[in-house]
Amino acid sequence: MIKKPLAHALRPTSLEEVYGQDHLTKGNGFIKKCLDNDTLFSIIFYGPPGSGKTSLALIIANTLKKHYRILNATTSNKKDMEIVIEEAKMYGHLIVIIDEVHRLPKDKQDYLLSYLESGLITLIGATTANPFHAINPAIRSRCHLLELKALTEKDIVDVLKFALTSEKGLNNEYKCEEEVLEVISRRSNGDVRYALNNLQVCALSSDDKKITLEIVRENLRVPNYLIDKNESGHYDAVSALQKSIRGSDVDAALYYLGRLCLAEDLDSIERRLIITAYEDVGLGNPPAVDRTKTALETARMVGFPEAIIPLSFAVIDLCLSPKSKSAYTSIKKAMDSIRNNPQEVPVYLRL
Repeated sequence: MIKKPLAHALRPTSLEEVYGQDHLTKGNGFIKKCLDNDTLFSIIFYGPPGSGKTSLALIIANTLKKHYRILNATTSNKKDMEIVIEEAKMYGHLIVIIDEVHRLPKDKQDYLLSYLESGLITLIGATTANPFHAINPAIRSRCHLLELKALTEKDIVDVLKFALTSEKGLNNEYKCEEEVLEVISRRSNGDVRYALNNLQVCALSSDDKKITLEIVRENLRVPNYLIDKNESGHYDAVSALQKSIRGSDVDAALYYLGRLCLAEDLDSIERRLIITAYEDVGLGNPPAVDRTKTALETARMVGFPEAIIPLSFAVIDLCLSPKSKSAYTSIKKAMDSIRNNPQEVPVYLRL
């Protein structure tokens, strides 16, 4: 059993080891092209926790064999930055990796700006915030903004499988069924670091080198709703949420939303609320559909536990909205007509 955190031991060191960010790391992805062409730009990585922002920054610096220093916007002071700039002058160039860059005070941003413009430093920032709102426009305009996406459940299961077998990880010492890995993955809400930490906690609690659902339940306090995600109880709760909104029953809708929130099952909530917004509210209140989408984007951005606030907002909004199923029923009737009585396109409507 390794002594250091799995998330640290398994931090990717090359693009090939990065999961879930193929749009940046594979094919014509921006980062892959930069490294293939030995090219460096200032970058702001933005995305949810545990999506690989800092890891990608380190991969860039190490692959290009550039000197770099890491600062944290909340803890690094002006003196730390002055030391970094002196080091940059000594080397002729330095990559400055700043975590939580959106928290960098304006005076520190202004201090770095002239060195960023001169090319003495290249900035790679990482943030969980929306850079279009949270980053100083002067800094933002000099950086490429690249979004990292929350890892899917499958991505995280793949990482957990790698952790179980890798010599840097658990080195095949533990057995774990895929359904157990799926539960840990769902519990992580797209945060691979959190998932790896949870896997390690469960491994430490295993006496016979087997990580079971019971161990996961006891150590991670996973609600039965989450463990039973593929069973009828889960789908009953999802269905009840939509039907409660359809019936404008705010209390019932919040109850079933609460059950799904306790399971931290954001994917199911997101899918069901989008469908409900378009199917049951629809043209009865089109702005509510847009507000639902915005609330879900916010919930995805902040993650649990804070995600319950925009989710509650969306559910109450949909419950209180006038309902119209016309978009759904109209297209359904059109498709039924096509199935029952298919016809050629009239000549006057053809190209």
